[in-house]
Amino acid sequence: MKTVVVIGGGITGLCTMYYLQKQKNERNLDIHLVLVEKNEYLGGKIHSASDKGFIMETGADSIVARHKSVMPLVEELGLKDDQVYNGTGISYIYTNNTLHAIPKDSVFGIPTSIESLNSSTLVSPQGKKEALKDLELPNDHFTKESSIGEFLEYFLGKELVEKQIAPVLSGVYSGDLYKLTMASTLPYLLDYKEQYGSIIKGFSANREKFQKSADKKFISFNNGLSQLINRLEETLTDVEIMKGVTTTNLAKQGNRYICTFNNHEDLIADFVVLSTPHAVTSNILKDEAVDEELNTIRNASIITIYVGFNIPDENLPADGTGYIVSENSDVKCNACTWTSRKWKHTSKSGNLLVRMFYKSSNPLYNELKNLNEEELTAIALDDIRKSLNIDGEPATVNVTKWNDLMPVYGMGHAETVNKLNQQLHENYPNVILAGCSYYGVGIGNCIQNGQDTAEKIIQQLV
Repeated sequence: MKTVVVIGGGITGLCTMYYLQKQKNERNLDIHLVLVEKNEYLGGKIHSASDKGFIMETGADSIVARHKSVMPLVEELGLKDDQVYNGTGISYIYTNNTLHAIPKDSVFGIPTSIESLNSSTLVSPQGKKEALKDLELPNDHFTKESSIGEFLEYFLGKELVEKQIAPVLSGVYSGDLYKLTMASTLPYLLDYKEQYGSIIKGFSANREKFQKSADKKFISFNNGLSQLINRLEETLTDVEIMKGVTTTNLAKQGNRYICTFNNHEDLIADFVVLSTPHAVTSNILKDEAVDEELNTIRNASIITIYVGFNIPDENLPADGTGYIVSENSDVKCNACTWTSRKWKHTSKSGNLLVRMFYKSSNPLYNELKNLNEEELTAIALDDIRKSLNIDGEPATVNVTKWNDLMPVYGMGHAETVNKLNQQLHENYPNVILAGCSYYGVGIGNCIQNGQDTAEKIIQQLV
């Protein structure tokens, strides 16, 4: 009998086990499956909290529905009837203490037509004129490994990027656009430029595709995303699940590995999947050569604060789903989601629930990260009062700090992952890296990574 140990019970580790168990049963394989998680619950960054009639996602709040891995898993788990879609509406950028609508006919703040560009209240006439150079200026040196910030500024101009595009994209990818590659963000931008001669024309030609995906783009479940985690756990009947167990070391023993834990007896494994943040992986392997590559991977941090009120969400000052903060603003947050408007299931009574975001890119973050929950709540309430003109006592508050746990794919990330995989193949055969530190931060990417990881192991077993 072969033993497969997956370390890390987040969505990637859970899906790795789900697909391993599926193959085990379909092929009648003689394998022992063990899932190890340091927390007392599974799910990692996916965790739903409930209080006073509100559902609050302390980590990820939704899944991109169109990812090829998502709907097959949802249907297999019998969750299709429980899924809910996001409400759609106007998104705003809060700048100069005013809410400005992001032009509807835009994607990530990038205009898809001249009309979309001209409709913006965020960009000056001179900035709009500068963006038109995209229609004529050819690409003679950018590749998909180039900085997406430099690419967009070169063709669309500094003002449009700074005032309209960067706030949106930086919010999605949690990083400096000038340190992120097109390959790790929006690789099709280069394709559009080369095929149509213009980024704007490329979006215009593909407008229908983006319009279709705008509605019902994201999904959750009636009881929150933890419903997916709980259902996955329920299905793992052939898996030994060890919760509250911290992995401290991994050592080779011939062709196998000794997994050591702080509060559990050692396990001997034939295959080990390290579905852990790269810093945790470093602590487990304790290999200086591997650390040299692992240490080049960067993480961002974030504080999120949910505030629920006993007032209807119709009291919001505008029709939409939230705002992103740009420069010259009187608030400390980076963004605000009007959760009860975007996700009706999160507020059973229809009362207002908002989620405030404070990111490590924020100049005030080093000060904010040391504040206690009461102090952070006071800041969030002040931001809500200034930006939304809502002043009231909260019915519930949920503060979550994710310190150095949000992967940022900088320049050279793909090369780093390739080098790591080569090192493990040579020095730690059958030890596999998995998870969002390497293969994509979206839940869909993590589900796919789990499926691919399981398939890689099965191919060596049959």
